[in-house]
Amino acid sequence: MSTSTNEGEILTIGQGADYLKVTQRTIYRPAAAKEIPAFGVGGVWRFSRVDIDGWIEQQSRPVPGHAGNGTGKRPSDKGDQEERKQC
Repeated sequence: MSTSTNEGEILTIGQGADYLKVTQRTIYRPAAAKEIPAFGVGGVWRFSRVDIDGWIEQQSRPVPGHAGNGTGKRPSDKGDQEERKQC
């Protein structure tokens, strides 16, 4: 079995976790909830590298209609309180 990373490669849960730099437990939960592209083979999870790459790209896109503050960070609690006072 090849261990090289090819575009059409099918990853085990361990390889998928390593690829995403998370624990196996962390990747198992979204796989079971169908929140990440995965499929079962003989009772074990498998991940297509191409599908995972597409999912990563989709997760990285801004949500349409969501106006952020442009920093990628959440406003501070103090800023939130000041904003509420103005309303």
